[in-house]
Amino acid sequence: MEPGRADEPGKPVKLSVLDVAPVGTGYSATEALRTSTDLAKLAEQWGYHRFWVAEHHNMPGIASSSPPVLLAHLAAHTSTLRLGSGGVMLPNHAPLVVAEQFGTLQALHPGRIDIGIGRAPGTDQVTMRALRRGGGAESVEEFPQALGELIGFVTGSWAEDHPYRRMHAVPGPASGVEAGGEFASAEAPVWLLGSSGYSAQLAGMLGLPFAFAHHFSGRNTVPALELYRESFQPSESLKEPYSMIAAGVIAADTEAQAKRLALSQALTMLRLRSGNPGRMPSPEEAEAYPWTPAEREFAQTYQSEHIVGDLDGVRAGMHALRERTQVDELMVISNVYGHDARIRSYELIARAWGLVTG
Repeated sequence: MEPGRADEPGKPVKLSVLDVAPVGTGYSATEALRTSTDLAKLAEQWGYHRFWVAEHHNMPGIASSSPPVLLAHLAAHTSTLRLGSGGVMLPNHAPLVVAEQFGTLQALHPGRIDIGIGRAPGTDQVTMRALRRGGGAESVEEFPQALGELIGFVTGSWAEDHPYRRMHAVPGPASGVEAGGEFASAEAPVWLLGSSGYSAQLAGMLGLPFAFAHHFSGRNTVPALELYRESFQPSESLKEPYSMIAAGVIAADTEAQAKRLALSQALTMLRLRSGNPGRMPSPEEAEAYPWTPAEREFAQTYQSEHIVGDLDGVRAGMHALRERTQVDELMVISNVYGHDARIRSYELIARAWGLVTG
């Protein structure tokens, strides 16, 4: 199989980036966001298709709490790279506000903006309540309604009896997009994100492109993708199902180096799951940590679906994952400690996928 290609002759399998602006021990949020900016500029040069940033709150080790603000900055430092949220956690926000924020981005950078939507809070329960004091979808049952409102504000299409049908998001996400362009392809502006069958089925029923969080829900990936394809109903924005997965990939010049970098991410996740989130530890900190047998088992389980290795190992792992999932697009998240190692990991991943040669 030609690097960067699907099994079908001539059909490209695009490669994209998911970034959370990780803040490591000894680094500031300013430095983490500078690295994200450097990474976005290089990702554009290397040939990555999209660059998405995720919404998280009350997490000292993640600086991407406000995707629209960060996306505006990244868009000003790039020219062709598609930018989007991976995602905006809709229950934390009023749909009209999200539509206007991304409509402004679209008006400033036509044809380059994606709206990736998730239904999780992206934080703990106490912080969730602080975020939602202004209103939002408080339960899973309310999410489809909020999502429907967002789609209405994005497309301008409402049921005749809907109370919002005379309202408009100004600027709206359709700003600067020629009719028949953005909305009739896999570049539809609204994506649904998920890590379960619920979001997969909902995305299919609404005819939306679907992005699955393989990096932390790997065992559910194939069943969710199958459910999405089975449930898919064509819409004005998408005629055929279009799926993407976010995969955890860490690359380094040697396999040993890659595994050492991956240990930092494993300890970060262990602390998060234990209710003690903090900045990403350095590889030295992770090696010195007194791992218990149970904690080592957790780390092994967490990393079992991740791809960690040198150039050849990452290449093999990525192509095997695409073969197993048959996704239309692959998005990688490479959370490693330090500016240089993080940049190098994404460069090697681009080389592994055939985006960069020589």
